[in-house]
Amino acid sequence: MEQASILVVDDTPENIDILVGILGDEYKVKVAIDGPRALALAQKALPDLILLDVMMPGMNGYEVCRRLKQEPLTSHIPVIFVTALSEVEDETQGFALGAVDYITKPVSAPIVKARVRNHLALYDQKRLLEQQVAERTRELEQTRFEIIRRLGRAAEYKDNETGLHVVRMSHYARLLAEQLGLPPKYCELLYNAAPMHDIGKIGTPDAVLKKPAKLEADEWQVMQQHAEIGAEIIGEHDDPLLEMSRRIALTHHEKWDGSGYPKGLKGTDIPIEGRIVAIADVFDALTSIRPYKQAWSIEDTMALLEREAGKHFDPELVAQFKLILDKVIAVRDKYMETDGGPE
Repeated sequence: MEQASILVVDDTPENIDILVGILGDEYKVKVAIDGPRALALAQKALPDLILLDVMMPGMNGYEVCRRLKQEPLTSHIPVIFVTALSEVEDETQGFALGAVDYITKPVSAPIVKARVRNHLALYDQKRLLEQQVAERTRELEQTRFEIIRRLGRAAEYKDNETGLHVVRMSHYARLLAEQLGLPPKYCELLYNAAPMHDIGKIGTPDAVLKKPAKLEADEWQVMQQHAEIGAEIIGEHDDPLLEMSRRIALTHHEKWDGSGYPKGLKGTDIPIEGRIVAIADVFDALTSIRPYKQAWSIEDTMALLEREAGKHFDPELVAQFKLILDKVIAVRDKYMETDGGPE
């Protein structure tokens, strides 16, 4: 196994020599003779443990420890104070700053070795546990994302046999969000929430949803209800994924000029994810075969988006969507309707 690394910080060379002599055979030992150098070394090559003197000129050990614990990159590193200060209040101050142990000078080799060994073992266990928790969290998130995606496809199967519409449009939505410079975490969340945009179709009668002709006025009113049905199905949650899914289901049929449904929201009152999904959804719907129509060409579809910019769609988003059209077409070609298509 790779040797653990220890950073020894002390302004007295003799003290450094003693600690290096005690630990050098078992560990990779680096040294610093003052606080600023210790902080620089700790950030440059993260040690597994720091042995830190308290009484140093300029920046004392307490200040070094405080800065280490304030910096996210080094906050997790165990710090053991090695000092001649042995009063209870001295130890109390050290522990309050985040130190894990206190060794008094003059040091005893067996005690130093035992304390270092024990705290490295605890640190290894903590890192392993954190890694396991992170892996399990990723697994749970992936399962949740897959459930969301499958629910979206389940709704889409009612009027699209392969359900690939939700796959394509979620990719388009993420591409557009990335083009807008939105944070990566937001873009990924949008990608995983977008498939739920039409979950409300589960509550739409097949006679309306699959009608191969223009809907009558009363049928159109029934169709429009799917936005609010979808929001009700998802419900209100603190979970960011479900909350974004709900906003998308409720607002992706709103229009920039306020003529959309169900609330008649206008302009930037429509959440950005609703405006993004509106473009992704319409683009894919128009360029796909549906029971009531043939697929439109890319050229005709883009012409409609540009005509409707400022009316149906956010004009800036349409302009940005046009800039990523090559990427959008690549996704469309990859997930074309086939005998079942890719998963």
